[in-house]
Amino acid sequence: MPIKAILTDIEGTTSAVSFVFDVLFPYAAAHLPEFVLAHAEQPEVAAQLDAVRAEAGEPQASVERVIDILLQWIAEDRKATPLKALQGMVWQQGYQAGQLKGHVYPDAVEALKRWHEEGYALYVYSSGSIQAQKLIFGCSVAGDLSPLFSGYFDTTSGPKREAASYARIVAAIGVAADEVLFLSDIVEELDAAEQAGLQTIGLARDGGALAGHEAVASFAVIDLNSV
Repeated sequence: MPIKAILTDIEGTTSAVSFVFDVLFPYAAAHLPEFVLAHAEQPEVAAQLDAVRAEAGEPQASVERVIDILLQWIAEDRKATPLKALQGMVWQQGYQAGQLKGHVYPDAVEALKRWHEEGYALYVYSSGSIQAQKLIFGCSVAGDLSPLFSGYFDTTSGPKREAASYARIVAAIGVAADEVLFLSDIVEELDAAEQAGLQTIGLARDGGALAGHEAVASFAVIDLNSV
């Protein structure tokens, strides 16, 4: 079946892993305590703080204790939904202040623009929150890329290494699984997508192979007609 939709990972695929670990995470760690203390009473923030307490098993934790938990989770790179939500709020302030610009590889920018013009529907699936995804592309080094995308998916659709997550995403997109091409730099994610019936291409930007999947070093060499 011809490809109708493209679902792409961010970290290591459209964007450098180093941007997340060397820029976004340190920014969140530096600014999150002040942000939480200043906004703890706001409903959307308070709801996430309660979610942290629940996940940590400390329902009576003070705001200061919740901040300590969040900083520990950042250090562990824990994929906790309330952490991702709060990080997104902190990053939004940074993007709006011009202190952050989302990194997107030039080859990814060029290909995404071309595919959009050619009529392919573009979607994002990342472990980062949907809010964080929109910020990376909406406030990118290449300008506002958000008009290119038809939708965003995060771990609320399920873990990225489970086939059921991709089945849910395909159902939400509304096309057949084999009409969706998934791009990622992680073999286990590519395996899960393939198990759900999607087409896959791996991004190995530093060269090498991604076992069982076609691998390319750049978006520039992806030929959708040969998938």
